[in-house]
Amino acid sequence: MSVSRLTRLVAQSKSLTRHEPVVQKRNATTTPSGAILPEPEKQPFGLLSVVCAVVPGLLIGAAISKNIANFLEENELFVPSDDDDDDD
Repeated sequence: MSVSRLTRLVAQSKSLTRHEPVVQKRNATTTPSGAILPEPEKQPFGLLSVVCAVVPGLLIGAAISKNIANFLEENELFVPSDDDDDDD
């Protein structure tokens, strides 16, 4: 980086802090002119939509985990041992 460019950047940063903010803040509830925006439309979100989202997710997750467990057992990467069941 050249010295003249560095000097110019320092001068610009000083002028920005003295005169105006870098980022203009705008409230999300008003327009640029200051008018209040109308209330957004409400979306219905019922129990049926929750069930339609959760049940397929659980079923897909269970199927994936079952396939991975079978793959691990077939390739002998993880084989449950019978020694863990010594309750006698």
